[in-house]
Amino acid sequence: MTQTVFETQLEGLSVFKRGKVRDIYDLDDTLLMVATDRISAFDVIMGDPIPEKGRMLTRISLFWFEVMKPIIDNHVISSNVNDYPGVCQPYAEILEGRSMLVKKTSPLPVECVVRGYISGSGWKSYQEAGEVCGIKLPDGLRESDPLPEPIFTPSTKAELGEHDLNITFDQMVDIIGAERSEQVRDLSLQIYTKGAEIAEKCGIIIADTKFEFGTDENGRLILIDEILTPDSSRFWPRSTYRPGTAQESFDKQYLRDYLNSVEWNKTPPAPELPEEVVENTRQKYEEALKALVSQADAS
Repeated sequence: MTQTVFETQLEGLSVFKRGKVRDIYDLDDTLLMVATDRISAFDVIMGDPIPEKGRMLTRISLFWFEVMKPIIDNHVISSNVNDYPGVCQPYAEILEGRSMLVKKTSPLPVECVVRGYISGSGWKSYQEAGEVCGIKLPDGLRESDPLPEPIFTPSTKAELGEHDLNITFDQMVDIIGAERSEQVRDLSLQIYTKGAEIAEKCGIIIADTKFEFGTDENGRLILIDEILTPDSSRFWPRSTYRPGTAQESFDKQYLRDYLNSVEWNKTPPAPELPEEVVENTRQKYEEALKALVSQADAS
């Protein structure tokens, strides 16, 4: 029986952090990451969960983490609840399919964003200045046009409820150093390129995405958090792609569009979501999961 999970309360486990979507528990040597069914828009958590969203996000991330292992390792120890410490076992039903036991890392204090198409805040920046994060782009680009090549456009990592801010590569160097900046830039572009090629074969355009990296106890750089999901990426159906305007999407852009239509001021509290909006949003995530993971698994 499916169970919608807005927030977990796992008695006996110490809460490390609650993010917009994930509840993270400290298990001493490791962390337990639980993907809830919460959804946020404009950095505000909605009061209405999206059924099964956490399980869908987890499955997509696990798929990509495995695919990207030849490029870079990740923080996943196991997603099999039977492998978790005994203190987790009473909550096996809740954790099944929506959790990961992961390594503890020191997260880098930046978001590693890659854009293959001009959209979102990148499109806004291009309209204003002809560039994105200090990278000059060709004249005459239309909204949703593919870029000549993917670009790396980092941002700050904001606290819950605050907004990430786009920064230049030089500003990133000031934060984490030149060598580490070059390393994560090159890795981010490799991961995006491989992911975009696989997704394209499944009928999905990954217009842009963001990655998070951390260093393990040995100082080794690894992928953390989530990867190439509809929460961290802009997914467009290839079949309806038409440059020159905003695109249909498999991600939460549908929810953002609804919230814009009701003229919400984008500050808490979030408006109540109609059942139709909740269900349509769930279907967007399910479509992405089926198109991407199911078809890629079969190939």
